[in-house]
Amino acid sequence: MNQYKNIYFLGIGGIGMSALARWFRVNGYDVAGYDKTPTALTDVLQAEGMAVHFTEDVAQIPAHFRENPAQTLIVYTPAVPKTHAEYIFLSENGFTIQKRSQVLGLLAGRMKTVAVAGTHGKTTTSSMVAHILRHAGVNCAAFLGGITQNYGTNFLLNEPADDLSQVICVVEADEFDRSFLTLFPQLAIVTSTDADHLDIYGDKDAVLRSFGAFVSQIDDNGIFFQKEGLTLADKTKAEVRTYSLQSGEYHAHNLHIDSACFVFDLVYPGGVITDIRMIMPGFHNVENAIAAAAVSLELSVSAERVRDGLNTYRGVKRRFEYIWQSNDSILIDDYAHHPAEVKAFLSSVKALYPDRELTAIFQPHLFSRTRDFADEFAESLSIADHVIVLDIYPARELPIDGITSELIVRNIKSKTANLCTKGQLTDVVRQKKPSLLVTIGAGDIDQMLPDLKNSLFAS
Repeated sequence: MNQYKNIYFLGIGGIGMSALARWFRVNGYDVAGYDKTPTALTDVLQAEGMAVHFTEDVAQIPAHFRENPAQTLIVYTPAVPKTHAEYIFLSENGFTIQKRSQVLGLLAGRMKTVAVAGTHGKTTTSSMVAHILRHAGVNCAAFLGGITQNYGTNFLLNEPADDLSQVICVVEADEFDRSFLTLFPQLAIVTSTDADHLDIYGDKDAVLRSFGAFVSQIDDNGIFFQKEGLTLADKTKAEVRTYSLQSGEYHAHNLHIDSACFVFDLVYPGGVITDIRMIMPGFHNVENAIAAAAVSLELSVSAERVRDGLNTYRGVKRRFEYIWQSNDSILIDDYAHHPAEVKAFLSSVKALYPDRELTAIFQPHLFSRTRDFADEFAESLSIADHVIVLDIYPARELPIDGITSELIVRNIKSKTANLCTKGQLTDVVRQKKPSLLVTIGAGDIDQMLPDLKNSLFAS
């Protein structure tokens, strides 16, 4: 990396890309980038001194970047098509172009890496690990897939160190596009291996093979924390430790809900950590906490510090995030976009508020995912008493003939299940005034939260 002075990002506003951009900026590189639309994240990047533009225009790439291919590294995300005018220019003019995952692998390889993988749970678990370590005073960096509530960022910078190998690097290891295969961690967690991203993988066996390849890259002297019950296509030479909610070498005991907190004791090979009281609710998040605690204990964080870290962990934006809470109404937002995630989220909400009728607003994410999991989404959403389903958020995809939200709605078994456009949604919520309302999805449904919150109080 020493030969580069300039780092240019194609897709700089992505959650993972922006974290990398900030790392380079903090470490003295000149950073600029393109993204399709301005967001709160791009606002932060610009405020920190990075040149960001939103028009597909080669002329807007800073001149000293364009004129110095040998000193300028291009980092891109597969979400940017290779037909993009800037990508074509850069690829035809001698620039080194690497995926975000490749660059992250290079940076992480200079530190002691904790990689957290899984088709769901990886953002919460990795941010839990980072918070426990930071709270305990461990020198660590973190590249996360969500904005932490504790720090207001998806990136934690380590303290300067003469020997980077003594710094812990916590990385969210993304299976999309097999990105996590650029990582060679000393410690790793796999939270789940459900079928997902079938537009990339084709079938679940290919997903499992990819996760198997990931765990085979764990350092031979490292440790693999595997959720009990998961089966992977390949094996690892690392030591394997098991965890889960109810069994394994690390598991919960005396789990119960008290004042909207999930309270439990953590059983681990060295003893028991009692009275963990998690502010961030959810049975699935207790399991994530067990994995995070297991890694932290292995990194010599004391049991007391682990408890304190978990008890002060406030979660990640859009992961079981309370938008509003009063005696009359509750609004919670969650990023869930896979049937297993939806099921885990809604089951936990039901357990927290058994006396309230639950209304869920779901925005499907991707035409291909809707096609592949329509029946499973319907089953998971049926946990709610009332369901409102929005149009599919396309993200990177073009429409697929015959694939609409109706495929989900027609099989939901709730008391009511209806299709709705975003334009109609606030009026619908205003009329129904649900006492317990949740929004679910990985698209842009979160942009409607202020209007939905206001709708709960409209006369």
